[in-house]
Amino acid sequence: MIRIGIDVGGTNTDAVVMDGPTVIAGVKAATTADVMTGVVNALKAVLEASKLDASAIDVVMIGTTHFTNAVVQRRDRAKTAAVRLGLPATASLPPMVDWPEDLKLAIGGTGYLAHGGNEFDGRVISPLDETELLGIAEDIKAKGINTIAITSVFSPVTGEFEKQAGEIFAKALPGVHITLSSDIGRIGLLERENAAIMNACLRDLSRHVIEAFRKAITETGIRGRFYLTQNDGTLMDAAFAEKFPVLTFASGPTNSMRGAAFLSGVADAIVVDIGGTTSDVGSLHKGFPRQATVAVEVGGVRTNFRMPDVFSIGLGGGSHVVETGDAIKVGPTSVGYRIVTEALIFGGSTLTTSDVVVASGRAELGEKAKVAHLTPEFIARTQSKIMSMLEDCVERSRLSPEPLPVIVVGGGSILVDGPIGGLEVVKPNHFAVANAVGAAIAQVSGEVDRVYALAEIGRDQALADAKERATEAAVAAGALRSSIEIVDVEDVPLAYLPGNATRVRVKAVGELHVG
Repeated sequence: MIRIGIDVGGTNTDAVVMDGPTVIAGVKAATTADVMTGVVNALKAVLEASKLDASAIDVVMIGTTHFTNAVVQRRDRAKTAAVRLGLPATASLPPMVDWPEDLKLAIGGTGYLAHGGNEFDGRVISPLDETELLGIAEDIKAKGINTIAITSVFSPVTGEFEKQAGEIFAKALPGVHITLSSDIGRIGLLERENAAIMNACLRDLSRHVIEAFRKAITETGIRGRFYLTQNDGTLMDAAFAEKFPVLTFASGPTNSMRGAAFLSGVADAIVVDIGGTTSDVGSLHKGFPRQATVAVEVGGVRTNFRMPDVFSIGLGGGSHVVETGDAIKVGPTSVGYRIVTEALIFGGSTLTTSDVVVASGRAELGEKAKVAHLTPEFIARTQSKIMSMLEDCVERSRLSPEPLPVIVVGGGSILVDGPIGGLEVVKPNHFAVANAVGAAIAQVSGEVDRVYALAEIGRDQALADAKERATEAAVAAGALRSSIEIVDVEDVPLAYLPGNATRVRVKAVGELHVG
């Protein structure tokens, strides 16, 4: 199967062509303001480098930061109505209670409480009230809102109330976009509700972005299928991504980590992905990023959908370098994709980390003569500051004193010179386009997160049921059944609930079934 993997970053759009496990060609193209031009340029360049005809491509996988940036930068979001089913419970904490005020206002700040919801074991809190929901629908219509996020208490255990409410709203408000929290988040009401609301407010943007990607792919003559990468390192088809744009959050760092594991052959390590603007750091476990075990904030909002345990610092190949008295300040500001015009080595006027590396003689970029004025003492101090920043990141990612290797990838990895914090540094072939490789090798996953009452069903039976559900979810998402593996199993007793309640989370992963 011939695949193209693309990762759209803030500075570069990377693309690779892979034939099975072999990287045929990899290229970098500058990310453009409209993004799509950069994608088309990368596609054309990688096809030319691979000497393959567009008709030979079977699948295209794209990782994008579009939707994360929309939330962080407070732009391109639709007005959204949040409907929670749970009365008389949960009334003390209304929807969006913990949101930053500017983001809440940007999507209208409209929330409703209605009857419904379940206990952890599926018992009904209160029956659904159709008349109540039709009244809410009338108010939503009067406010001109076209997007609804529906959340029900303990809907990952049973999502029937959410589905019924969705059907009522769809009938009363034809053409409305509806997001059900049970399709996105895990157990944990407020965080799951936040994830659903965030997904709903991005639905209009997702339709435009996915269509633009389709046009970009068609423009290059490729007729293969098109997928987007999710934040857990696996794939979803374009139609699914259009419905659930929130699942692409953090897919960039995840792709880099998966690509780093594949290219290096190391399954357990710390990965440092240095781009043009930021460095993303996280841990690999069995070739997949370690998942965050606590609520993850996106744009100041707590969520609980699948997210890698990755953190970022403002250090990249385009980071500003400023001397302030006796100290050197590196980042967090960056020239980003304008590095080819603003860095000293390219005739610009901004001193960047790339200029320092070129001046030191460790990389060949642009014109070295333009940084000849940088003194060896200044270069050494800057390099020391960069390595100190990276050592702090690596130490934060370590869970044990075991000397794990550090895999360094990304175009900005020219900044790394020697071991980090005494740990061995691995820089694999094609390290500069590891994120695109991660997108190209992505598999398909299915995940289940449920609460079982072990007083009624034994632990072994509960785990077997969860594994079967996760496997079926992976097959439904497009995985080849014979290739599916269970890669993560977690069961946590919930001491504060009756019936020996235990939360079980299982993840299944398989190869893409192109048939």
